[in-house]
Amino acid sequence: MNLGYRIRQLRKENNLTQEKFGKLFNIAKNTVSQYENGISTPDIQTQKKICEYFNISLDWLHGRTNIRNEETVQNIKNAIDDNPELLELWNRLVQREDLQYMFEQTKRLTPESIRKIIEVIKLIEDEESQE
Repeated sequence: MNLGYRIRQLRKENNLTQEKFGKLFNIAKNTVSQYENGISTPDIQTQKKICEYFNISLDWLHGRTNIRNEETVQNIKNAIDDNPELLELWNRLVQREDLQYMFEQTKRLTPESIRKIIEVIKLIEDEESQE
């Protein structure tokens, strides 16, 4: 996913027209269209404002991760950083867009709960690989 796709996704998820989105960040409607269509790219300051406004990370905005908030990513890593197997599994799972919602929900959980969830996923994965 590219930057333009993510900008369009944010705009639509928040029921914003290109004009309303542009007003939020002091840019013209046609500029928003150019961003969404990959014709131009917002400068880094505008990207940071978008991230701050929507509480997302630059990595998510650029399509480098499917988890929107860096705090969530760090919480999960901290919960499993002492277990290389779980960390390896996490690094594979974080790329899966279908699990994005589940990971977003972990920001409310304790590190112990996060660890248990990933351990259960690992058990399921291990059982499936033995079949």
